[in-house]
Amino acid sequence: MRRRKDRPQKAGSEKSSLTRRDFLKGAGVTVSGGLLAGSTVANAAPPGPAGGFVGPGAVPITLRVNGKLHKLNLEPRVTLLDALRDRLDTTGSKKVCDRATCGACTVMIDRKPVYACTVLAIEAEGHDITTIEGLAADDKLSPVMAAFVKHDAQQCGFCTPGFVMACTAYLERDHNPTLEEIEKNLGGNICRCGTYRGIRHAVLEAAGVKGGAHGNL
Repeated sequence: MRRRKDRPQKAGSEKSSLTRRDFLKGAGVTVSGGLLAGSTVANAAPPGPAGGFVGPGAVPITLRVNGKLHKLNLEPRVTLLDALRDRLDTTGSKKVCDRATCGACTVMIDRKPVYACTVLAIEAEGHDITTIEGLAADDKLSPVMAAFVKHDAQQCGFCTPGFVMACTAYLERDHNPTLEEIEKNLGGNICRCGTYRGIRHAVLEAAGVKGGAHGNL
């Protein structure tokens, strides 16, 4: 029996050296960086300890949440959202889509808005984490919170904490926004009840922009 000769490869048809393992490793690095609440990717926190792997068992970490230090033992796979809700009973951040599309879990890390469901708790160690519970000082509503109440910018409430956090972070960057700019910069948060009009006017109200009331715009 004659052996079948290998057919010559056509030009440009060489087999790729990229393996499935290489692809998954690259994708994992991209996703774990933490997403900025909006349309921009942010490096919310550096990776774990340099020069070695961590886990898979629980490891001790310390999280600074709303100015207070919390010592925890967590598996490296635990997200910041799960750590906040399940271990620290800080439930203002809502777990809705759990895939960085709705913004209900938005918190601030070093005053930058991020989706807590995409950040590992171990990555947030050494950073200042602010949740909606940390915005109301001395049980007094923040300007954004008060504006949300005034303009009926909430219905079911699941998206509200994330929107308040995203709006607060946005107004720290832009002190004189327009309605068009607000709509663009809050595109990373979704309200399934459709209270976008009230939310946008609440942002104008909190920014002190003239004409923030419904009847004036």
